[in-house]
Amino acid sequence: MVKAKKWVLVRHFEGMAKESDLELQEEELPPLKDGQALFEAQYLSVDPYMRIYTAAAPLGSTMIGEQVAKVIESRNPKFKVGDYYAAYFGWRTHTVSDGVPAADNALNVPVNLAVKIPDLGNLPISLGLGTIGMPGATAYLAMKEIGNPKPGETVFVNGAAGAVGHIVGQIAKIRGCTVLGSAGTDEKCSILKSDFGFDKTLNYKTSKDLNQSIKELAPNGIDIYFDQVGGDLTDIIVPGHMRQKGRVVIIGHISKYNEAEMPKVPNPYLPVLINELRVEGFVIFRREREVWDQGFVEMIQWLHQGKLKYKEHITEGFANAPQAFLGLFKGENIGKAVVRV
Repeated sequence: MVKAKKWVLVRHFEGMAKESDLELQEEELPPLKDGQALFEAQYLSVDPYMRIYTAAAPLGSTMIGEQVAKVIESRNPKFKVGDYYAAYFGWRTHTVSDGVPAADNALNVPVNLAVKIPDLGNLPISLGLGTIGMPGATAYLAMKEIGNPKPGETVFVNGAAGAVGHIVGQIAKIRGCTVLGSAGTDEKCSILKSDFGFDKTLNYKTSKDLNQSIKELAPNGIDIYFDQVGGDLTDIIVPGHMRQKGRVVIIGHISKYNEAEMPKVPNPYLPVLINELRVEGFVIFRREREVWDQGFVEMIQWLHQGKLKYKEHITEGFANAPQAFLGLFKGENIGKAVVRV
């Protein structure tokens, strides 16, 4: 018998999530049946979306999330022992699964889905949770479908030092754009320029006048605003700094995820109308996995060519998953945050 450790939701998050909202438990897994495989977690992903998606999860359920899992036993020809999968098994060390995703669920995430990680060559397998995973697919497809960057355009990335943001900026550079980004520390701003090719950056925490700072960064306006944070920058940029026919790509609202109630959103309709802006939300889980994989082909090429670089923030140990998760909302990570099990 294999004993699995898992993090279980024992209280719904209220305001800022707390470690005490989760509990570490053990369970004994049953022997494999025909069609099943035993997976062992190698890396866990921690992502901001988990904060709001758990609101619909029943108490006692395993904390949702993706992991890089290795097949260690199999009674299913689809799953070969030793292969690695990106799997939505949640925060658990071992899982018995047939890899078939659950039917439609309240969380709108593909629970139990296991997809083989493509050949990454000499790149780390953990990229299956980052650049060649959900964040990378989000960056690539949101920019392709909505942003549609053209050479010479100006792109501003809100939350540029995170798992998605640092990839978005590099894609924009590859497409010939001028790239601007915001982050919460001078260190992050410096890394965005030195490691990821951003042209200019803004420390939104130290700026005394955000409106003036944005004017200085983008004196001719912004063509694409990639927003995963919301907050003051969004309130300033959308009505005051977008160029005609600009595109606003919305993938998240992390600045408000820990609020007791979702905030009222300022009415942007007049500047949207005057500037003929395209403002569109993007949810990666509504795109088929085959579409993700098509984007990964080009992204893997960029990685091997040195055009696309990655950054990981690795927390050691399954027991430290809650701390890694809470660190997302304190701005502790640069790049993709993962837990090495």
